[in-house]
Amino acid sequence: MKRIGPWLLVGLAVLAWFGTLGWRDLITPDEGRYAELGRQMLASGDWITPRLNGILYFEKPALQYWATAVSFELFGMNAFAARLWPGLTGAFAVLALWWSARRVLGGRAAMYSACVLGSCVWWLGNSHFLSLDMGLSCFLTLALLGFWLAQRDAATPADNRLGMWVAWIAMALAVLSKGLIGIVLPGAALVAYSLVARDLGVWRRMRWGSGPLLFALVAAPWFVAVSARNPDFAHFFFIHEHVERFLTTTHRRPGPWWYFFPILAIGLVPWITLLPGALALGWRRTPGRFQGNRLLLVWAVVIFAFFSVSSSKLSSYILPVFPALALLIGQHIQRLPARRLGWHFAAMIALAAGLAAVLAALTRGWAGTGTRFSPAELDYRDWIMTGLAVIAMFAALGTSLARAGRVGAAVTALSFAGLFGTQLILQGHQTLATEKSSRHLAARIAERMVPDAPVFSVSYYDQTLPFYLGRPVTLVNWVDEFETGLRIEPRLGLPSEEVFAAIWRQLRQGAAVMRPETHQQWREAGLPMIEVYRDPSRVAVIRAER
Repeated sequence: MKRIGPWLLVGLAVLAWFGTLGWRDLITPDEGRYAELGRQMLASGDWITPRLNGILYFEKPALQYWATAVSFELFGMNAFAARLWPGLTGAFAVLALWWSARRVLGGRAAMYSACVLGSCVWWLGNSHFLSLDMGLSCFLTLALLGFWLAQRDAATPADNRLGMWVAWIAMALAVLSKGLIGIVLPGAALVAYSLVARDLGVWRRMRWGSGPLLFALVAAPWFVAVSARNPDFAHFFFIHEHVERFLTTTHRRPGPWWYFFPILAIGLVPWITLLPGALALGWRRTPGRFQGNRLLLVWAVVIFAFFSVSSSKLSSYILPVFPALALLIGQHIQRLPARRLGWHFAAMIALAAGLAAVLAALTRGWAGTGTRFSPAELDYRDWIMTGLAVIAMFAALGTSLARAGRVGAAVTALSFAGLFGTQLILQGHQTLATEKSSRHLAARIAERMVPDAPVFSVSYYDQTLPFYLGRPVTLVNWVDEFETGLRIEPRLGLPSEEVFAAIWRQLRQGAAVMRPETHQQWREAGLPMIEVYRDPSRVAVIRAER
């Protein structure tokens, strides 16, 4: 039974990880955007030039679009298939981290590190949310692990060759996932490490001949092909999406210098109290030439600082720091006496209770916020508080086990605290899906219209709408991220509501989605419309019954 028990726990964790990917509707903007890019690629058969809502879209490379298209082909057009790539890459990074740490640190530290990464709120949450950041983070993690294995003092020439080849290929896949950041971040971290650790020898063991060749063979073909087909691609992708994104606020994602600190703190739940000791461990110099823990610390600090000074900030940008921190926390756990570890776990009970109390206070109008919350938001609050209660309950179990000297069981308990608590918080978000997804709206339109009738999105656009309709919509008076695509193919959009109204009056069949105030304006102007769907943020109308 002792041999079966761990495998049962692993099986339960795998079921909880993958079994819930499809439980929630896709939401706007990111999930709808990246699902539609994959759907469009599969529908068009064009695997080179990405299109979003039928419009040229050059913002990111194509690797995840390919993966999503293949997933749709295998499992159908559904939320599970759409989220499978981040789910797989998130889990694969945990597995790769465990395997690598087992070779370098030993089995116990490897298990602790994998438990930390696989159960912390931010890694788990982003593995169940459709964006590009988990795929990028997975490949950056493989690059870090490959370098870590290749450069360690005990590495044989074969270890160095294999590890560096993995690192170079992983950086190429990171570039194909989200652009030049896939090589800029590892390069910056390596420069910083060699200076901090005064270890310039790493540059001699980079496999400068075969490594860059492998990188080019993996990363270059798509960039060459898409640039040959689309002359506007290179300037938009390399200048607008990289230089301007980092140096300016043109993407409208600014944030203060401390923007990522609370995200890191919440994201490391339920392991956050162990972070200070882990950081101290990372700075401590160890015997030998290669300072592996300093590399992990520098990796985390460089990436965190890079995005902190960037003019464009999104909460998921710091995901690549979590694997490095997990490796440090895993080692820190191994060094802590069992009773001290128990105190850390007990602190998590207090933290979960405190977060629940703050959430309750804010949503009840305390603290002078004056904010009014919808019934759906209050329902979601209850899901979050239930998730925090689960975290506290498992943390209490972990505290008891740690104080009894059963460290491995205690770490397992806290891992399931993060896994189950985060899953409850994730699944509870479905209470907000009506306002953040177009699934129900698209179903009402499909019920009332013939399949080839035009659908217009009037001075409004929901990224999930074309995915759930299964076809593009015509944008009316809407540009946003479609500026380049519409400049190249202006026929794919309508410049004004007046042009839309003129076309609408001539239609026999058609549907349109707009904001309530836009609907009121055109209803008062006498535009013939039959309302088929309404929620607080949009109205769907049709031109005629089927």
